[in-house]
Amino acid sequence: MTTLITHPLPVLAVGLALGARVIPPRLLLAGMLAACLPDLDVVAFKLGIAYHDAFGHRGFSHSLLFAACMSVLGALCCRLLGSGPLKAGLWIGLATASHSVLDAMTDGGLGVAWLWPWSEQRYFLPFHPIEVSPIGLSRFLSARGMDVLLSEARWVWIPCLAVALGGMGLRRLVRRDS
Repeated sequence: MTTLITHPLPVLAVGLALGARVIPPRLLLAGMLAACLPDLDVVAFKLGIAYHDAFGHRGFSHSLLFAACMSVLGALCCRLLGSGPLKAGLWIGLATASHSVLDAMTDGGLGVAWLWPWSEQRYFLPFHPIEVSPIGLSRFLSARGMDVLLSEARWVWIPCLAVALGGMGLRRLVRRDS
């Protein structure tokens, strides 16, 4: 998995690039939280559920069905999020799905159960350059943890910064020309 530091960054970057008129602040924050939500499945370890189980890590909570359910929840909560139902549903669903896309770009673990419950097969993307993060704070606070952060900076943080700044700059240019 990528770290909880990294999971909300693509959502934040796209939200900043689009601006508050398109993605209201509450919707942006909800999307950032939705991008982290699938990793609540690490609780399964404490419950004795094996990693490879459908309800284990990177299982059902990383599936497209889970993202679709979150999309429906986003649409139902649209007024709280300061948005219409279509925008809220799409934003929350895509934010949730972004989590498993990042996890599928890591170089370790068992992959992502995108097609659960129809299939328990786990998938990686063909391009998976991000170093997988160790699970647990004590394992993360090591040289390996620093390698993971450097990998995430290269493959996620810097591109996200470019998207955010590029979008903000483009919006500024469009406003200036109007």
